[in-house]
Amino acid sequence: MHNGSIADFRKIKHDLVTAVDPSLYPDIEGSTDTETLFFLALTYGLTDDPPDAVARAVGLVEKVGRSHGVEYPMHMTLATTDGESLWVFRYSSEKSTSSLYYSTDAEQVRQLHPELDALEQLGPDARFVVSEPLRDLPGAWNEVPEGSWGLVRRGTHETHPFQPVTDL
Repeated sequence: MHNGSIADFRKIKHDLVTAVDPSLYPDIEGSTDTETLFFLALTYGLTDDPPDAVARAVGLVEKVGRSHGVEYPMHMTLATTDGESLWVFRYSSEKSTSSLYYSTDAEQVRQLHPELDALEQLGPDARFVVSEPLRDLPGAWNEVPEGSWGLVRRGTHETHPFQPVTDL
C-alpha cells in the first residue's frame, strides 16, 4: 500500500526506473510512481529487510529528486506484509506527511462497527492500516509518528525512526 507521491515524477522517472534491478524490470507493468517505488524497494531487498529496503528506495528518490532540483521529492505512507508481519512507514521530505494508523486488536475494531457482519469473519490476528481512525475507540488505533516506521505482528508492535539512506 502506498499513499502519497514522488514529486515531479515525470522529471525523475527515467533515473528511478533504470535503477530497478534488471531481473525485476520486465515485471513492471505500469507507469506510476507507486509501482516504481515498489520495484525499487524490491531491488533493495524488500523481501529480506523491509525497513532497510524502503529506506534505500526512498533515499534514492531523495537523491535523484534533489539532483533534478526537486525540493521535496517524497511524500508517503506505505505498508507491506509478508503474511505474518506488517511494516508501516510514514515519511515526507518536508516533514509534513499524511496521517497513518494501524490496529493491533481485531476485537476493538469489531466494537467500532458491530453492524458489519464481515468483521465477524476476521481472525484475532487481523490488522488494519488506515489513513484516519475509523471512529473513536480508546486503544483501537496506533498513530505512526511522522518520520517513523512500525512493525506489527502477533502479540507485539513497535515504532522506530525512519531515515532514508542516501549514500547509495
